[in-house]
Amino acid sequence: MTKTLGLIGTGMIGSALARLAVAAGLDVVLSNSRSPLTDFVAELGDHARAATPAEAAQAGDLVVATIPLKAYNQLPAAALAGKIVIDTMNYYPQRDGNIAELDSAELTSSELVQRHLADSRVVKAFNNIDFHRLSTSARPAGSPDRSALPIAGNETDAKAAVTILLDTLGYDAVDVGTLADSWRSEPGTPVYVQPYFTAPPLDGLTREESFRTFLETPGNTVPTTQVKELVESTVRGPAGGHMPS
Repeated sequence: MTKTLGLIGTGMIGSALARLAVAAGLDVVLSNSRSPLTDFVAELGDHARAATPAEAAQAGDLVVATIPLKAYNQLPAAALAGKIVIDTMNYYPQRDGNIAELDSAELTSSELVQRHLADSRVVKAFNNIDFHRLSTSARPAGSPDRSALPIAGNETDAKAAVTILLDTLGYDAVDVGTLADSWRSEPGTPVYVQPYFTAPPLDGLTREESFRTFLETPGNTVPTTQVKELVESTVRGPAGGHMPS
């Protein structure tokens, strides 16, 4: 049972997961490579503390790696040895640069992470939903409007632990296979972002107006059956997505 969630990265997805975890009664240990986390830790309260990435890795019963994919090889492999690592990262060549193994489909991005974290057990999760819908669409178990998220990993027990975490945070899980199958939830696939968020027309809006609309638009319920259908309908295309403005 997860009592402490370590987070390496506190961007939009990492921050949303930290808030959900604290709301669910978990402790969180936060780390990033940019700004001090004093204000965020104060917002989260007594269940949160700041640390280095290695300290967050060692403290977490589960550890979330939620940094730009281009920095995956900066994850502290030694500190993460023996840990279940949740990989939320997606490949965006315009941000990450072109990665030959991904462009050739030799590996998925999660297999690339697993190769770096050879002594960890990597599970892909939380990569196919935007940060705002991740925060606002969480529901208690049994709720009729509960959504599901896909997960992928090579080890059954690691996926089981992540499934329990998803349930604790407010989501059902759909096992889509191994890390080699994790392309089924990558950018550009039918289950990626869009089902959870139907955007109204944004033509003619300023950037500020577009972002306000993004925040004000409620999420859609995407149940387990729909996630399974979307994943099964996926045809593999070129790796990588295009980041919105």
